[in-house]
Amino acid sequence: MEDLGEKIRSQSLRPGDKLPTESAIMQAYGVSRTVVREALSKLQAGGLVETLHGVGTFVLQPRPGGVFRLDPGEIAASVDVLAVLELRISLETESAGLAASRRTDEQLVAMRQALDDFEHNVAVAGDTVAPDFRFHLQIAQSTGNPYFADIMRHLGTTIIPRTRISAIRTHEGGAPYLSRVNREHEEIYAAIARRDPESARAAMRIHLTNSRERLRMAQEAAQQKAKADASGGASGAASAASSDHTPSR
Repeated sequence: MEDLGEKIRSQSLRPGDKLPTESAIMQAYGVSRTVVREALSKLQAGGLVETLHGVGTFVLQPRPGGVFRLDPGEIAASVDVLAVLELRISLETESAGLAASRRTDEQLVAMRQALDDFEHNVAVAGDTVAPDFRFHLQIAQSTGNPYFADIMRHLGTTIIPRTRISAIRTHEGGAPYLSRVNREHEEIYAAIARRDPESARAAMRIHLTNSRERLRMAQEAAQQKAKADASGGASGAASAASSDHTPSR
């Protein structure tokens, strides 16, 4: 991940370039497919690359600001959101595969409408949470197994991270990020539309893993900042105390 990231930042790999295949990366670095996929997920979360399932992974144009900045006061909330995302990766990956096998034409139309509403609301700076949730709920309903949809309804719109963490709402208010999220949605939709369960599972896993990795990176940065602030405060207090006890000449 660090090596590929450095090649992208130094422009040895330029925007639009296609990364080698997973198999080629495995051979070049002597690592397993699991390691390669984890590295690619982290590069995607950092906004350095984008994976189009069945096509490949491509270098993105650099974006200012990088990952959103999480306030140290929101670390507790982020821990819970990460836990929900872990659940969603397990639940919705299989849900997408089943939906690809079992969905009806009417259910596919409902998914399409949710994505169209999402795209429209990005353009007009409107609400994207409701159509985002509708899309994921419709996939759960399309499994034909009512328990998938029951769990999604129980969790409600709070499964969408930006409903619970203000830093994400601020960062994601911009159209570029939300458009990228919807491109991930479109990958899931396309696989379900062509009744391709394995591609649907892969696209859903990529989408949710990206969300998890973006939040995890922001959480780590916030924890480091909190430690640095605490260390700086303690150092400043010690310096002030020392100054107070220094005898005058």
